[in-house]
Formats: sequence, structure tokens, C-alpha cells
Amino acid sequence: MEAGKLLDDLTSLSLNAVTWSAAQVIEVPEHAVSPSMTEPNRIQEKMRPMQIISLGDDNWLVDMGKSLTGWVEINFPELKEGHEVIMEFSCHLVDGNIFNQGQTSRYIASGKEKEMFRNKFNYQGFRFMKISNFPGKLSKDDIQAFLIHTDFRETSSFQSSDPDMNAIHDMIQYTFRCLSLGGYIVDCPQIERLGYGGDGNACSVTAQTMFDLSPLYANWMQAWADCIREDGGMPHTAPNPYPAGGGPYWCGFIITGSWDTYVNYGDSRLIEKYYPVMQHWLEYVHMYTVDGLLDRWPDTNYRNWFLGDWATPEGVDQTAKPSVDLVNNCFVSVCYDTMEKIAAFLGKKDDAATYARQKEQLRKLIHERFFDSASNSYATGSQIDLIYPMLAQVTPETLVPAVSQTLYTETEQNKNGHLSTGLVGIPILTEWAILNRSADWVYGMLKKKEYPGYLYMIENGATATWEHWNGARSHIHNCYNGIGAWFYQAVGGIRPDENFPGYQRVIIAPQVPAGISWAKTSKETPLGKVAVDWEVKEGMLYMDIAIPPGCTALLELPENVGDYTVDGKLYQYAKTASNEIKSGKHKIAYRIMN
Repeated sequence: MEAGKLLDDLTSLSLNAVTWSAAQVIEVPEHAVSPSMTEPNRIQEKMRPMQIISLGDDNWLVDMGKSLTGWVEINFPELKEGHEVIMEFSCHLVDGNIFNQGQTSRYIASGKEKEMFRNKFNYQGFRFMKISNFPGKLSKDDIQAFLIHTDFRETSSFQSSDPDMNAIHDMIQYTFRCLSLGGYIVDCPQIERLGYGGDGNACSVTAQTMFDLSPLYANWMQAWADCIREDGGMPHTAPNPYPAGGGPYWCGFIITGSWDTYVNYGDSRLIEKYYPVMQHWLEYVHMYTVDGLLDRWPDTNYRNWFLGDWATPEGVDQTAKPSVDLVNNCFVSVCYDTMEKIAAFLGKKDDAATYARQKEQLRKLIHERFFDSASNSYATGSQIDLIYPMLAQVTPETLVPAVSQTLYTETEQNKNGHLSTGLVGIPILTEWAILNRSADWVYGMLKKKEYPGYLYMIENGATATWEHWNGARSHIHNCYNGIGAWFYQAVGGIRPDENFPGYQRVIIAPQVPAGISWAKTSKETPLGKVAVDWEVKEGMLYMDIAIPPGCTALLELPENVGDYTVDGKLYQYAKTASNEIKSGKHKIAYRIMN
């Protein structure tokens, strides 16, 4: 506020003493308006600085100890009227200095006693704050920060015997709390603040496992529906279309985000309401399909670039056309598969048959175009290029073992056992590894402390996940959070069954990496809490599970496990048999086979 204009209070007496300008009437073009159908933003946590460093000349560096999104409150000493204090915010430092992210607030003193600054008209994503022209001594009691996000509930917990895995899980879970202010999920809270569909696709399974986000997704999917163009074109961001990079994985979020919400919460309203929008977008995809495969569509004033994977480690060419084309066509085939399920649910048999046919035709064309039989590889042979065709069921079953071996060899020999993919690849790798019980492979990559990896972030001071594996630009970002589902669905062994949405039936299938001896996992579902606690003792796995009323559990164990017990009763495990467990608390045990 301009110096000298601050009112003593907001009583009628004070307000009437101010000279007010006449109100202006603005003509707004006729347009549809969608309400914000989600919880309000609320203060979730309050924190004091971890450290305050004097930089000399009335300048100070404040370290809150961890990243956050929200407000900061500063109490000032008595200042002269017109004295200006400058506050610069950033999520990290470069060479000990604030990394400029364009987050600056200025306070002009009124000259009155006990002045306090809290900017309620904006928010910051930050850990560090440089305060310039602050006279006197600045103490921790003078500063308070407020973590703010949409008022959803945390609905999950994970803890294991491995502190590294706990640290990665907790960092991912906390990061989401810094990305969801305003009823949708942004890429980052301090630079772009955009609701990227690619970031949404990359994180939905993890985020919807960790939190109750059904209202938030209802709000966000409405924003996507509002943004579709007459020709069916979709932006890469919503609710604020912006000429940013992306591709089908971004635009098709209207399909996959709605479907994930149905599977995780049993809420069918989104797939019912937005089915025509999904169809319209797929018509747009068809416009740019050449000889059966999607090709690059044009940039527009509301959408730019054309991506496959994004934010990959150094040495992985995410711009290589064979990779971009493979990734995008695999995603379109996944959309056809999802649309077949949605159409079947809606009773649209002809549509379901059409999408099934399109899916199979596309799968065949992808394999013919991109598979190299000499190397048992696809496109560029990167992790995502090898995994996505298998996950999308492009790869014939007879070739899956050979392509899988190519993947493992590529990872160990050429990537030194590291993750080597980005925003799109991480959730694809995660889903494939969960379905294929490749827990040891993922665990080995997660344990790496060198670049690139999650522990590399943590070893270098991260409290939230980064935008790039090397730490460039943003240290509060949504790029790599898709791995979070692995802790629940693989190690914890709690998976939803899409044939029984809303966890009416839950799949219990814990995977035990060689370095973890116990894990405790829980997930609050629409029917109540599902919990799985397991421990390995002398070659035996002992598991306590809790299944809420109205829910049944399907037990999936390793194929060679043989005998197992439920509440002391002996059973013979068979993959094709019904290993169903009713609601209640149960004890399960079996010998771990090598």
C-alpha cells in the first residue's frame, strides 16, 4: 500500500473519511462461467525460520528449513514513514545467493508502531528469503511462514525398515502439499504456476492414493472441458491455457484424469459428463494421424512445442523424433483402451467396439513401425521407449521377455543402474514395474545416491522434488512424483481393482525388495481404511491386513509361493484360483521363495 494510505482500522468512521473514486462499469463479453467445486484454500502448517544470517548493510538471508507454498508474515521494528523493505523469495540458493525466480514483495512503512506484513493477495513458493533494508536485528520470532493448500485430507501412510525409502516417500508426499493451492495441481508454485496436463497424468495415481482429491479433480476436469476448442484441440495447461510445451500426454489428461478419479474414488460423474469432450479431442487426434499413426500437430496461440518425454537426465535425447512418435502413439493407444472401458460402462456398445478396433490397429502399427528385431528394442532404446510398448500391450507376449531383458541390460550396462527417464517415463516405469513385480529393479535404482536420482536430490538438500534431475530452475516441482505409487502398490501391496472402482475390491500383492525387512502401509478408501503390515523373519513373510466393511480383497502372491495360511488355515496358492478374503482383520503367512 502507498505510504501514508494505511488506515487505522476498517470501521465505518475510518472508511467514510477516505475519498473514494467513482466505480467503473466494465462490459464483459457473454461467456459461460464454471464454479469452483472444491474445498477452499486453508493454512495447513505454521513454521518459524530454521536459520537467519546477517548479510550486512541491513540485509538478511532467512532459511525456513524446508520448501513451502504460501504466505510469510514479518513484524517490523519502528520504521520511518516511506521506508521501503524488499523481500525476495526463492526455493533454492546458487553459490550462496538467492536464485532469482521473480518473486519479490515490497513493503513501504507508514511510520506507525508495530507494523506487520502479510501479503494475502499473492503467495510464494520458497524456502529462502532475502530481506533487504531491514534495520535493527531480525530474529526468528519476527517471521512466521504459512503452508497453504486446498483443504483436502491426507489419506495414506507408508513406513519401512529402509530410511532412504521413507525419505523419498515423505519428500514426494510433502511436495504435493506445495503444488495444490487453488483447486488444481500446478507444475511449480513459484515460476509458472500452470496446471499442466502432463504433470497431472504423471502424478494422478500417486496423488489420488496419498490424498482425498475427488473434489479437486472434479474442479480440474471442468477446467479442461472449458478449454477445448471448436476443432477439438486441447491446450497443455488448464485452467489457464498458455503457449507452453506438451503433447498428447498433456491434452489427453481429460480422459485419463477422469478415469483415474473413477477408479480411485468410485466417482463416475466425470467419465459420464466429459465423455463427449474426450471424443471430440480424439477426433482432433485423428485429424493429424498419417497412415494410422499420430504425427506432429501444429503449434497454436494456446499451445506450443510437441513433446514425448520431458525433463530426462543428461545424455537422453527426449527430442529424438522416433522416441517422441513412439511415446505419443503409445499414449493414444492407452486412450483408446480407456475409452473402450468408459464406453462399456456407459452402455455405448458400438463406441466400445470402435475404440477396441482402433486400439488393436494402432498397437499393430506401432510395433511394425518402431520395433527392431535385431536388438529386441523400440525406437531409441531408452527406458521409456522399451517400457511403454510393453505397458501399452503393443509388444506381442512372445517378445516381452526379450524386450524386458533389453531394458534390464540397458539400465545396468549403459545407465549404471540408474533411472534414465523423465516426467512421462517415471509413472510409466512405475506402473510397468508394479504389474511385473520388478521391485528389486526399482529398489536398486532408488538406492542410487549419485546423479540422477531421488537420493541425489536429498543428499543435496532437497525437501521437495526438483524440476530437473540436476536441480536446474525449480526445487518445488511435479515432474518426478509418479514413483510415489510404487511405495503403496508394490512394497505396500495395496492396489485398486478397476473392475470394482472405489476400492470395492482391493488387490493385496506385496513385493519384497531384498533390502527391506518390514513395511507398514495404509490407505483410506471410500469404504474405510485398508492396511497392510508385513515383516520378513527367517525366510517367512508375516502379514497383518485390515479390510473395511463392504470391501473384499484379492490376494496375489508370487507364482512359486506354494502354501500359505490365512488366520492359521492352510491354503494352496494358485494364480488362476479365487484367493479372495472378506472384510475384517487377517493374518497371512508364507515362505519367500528365491
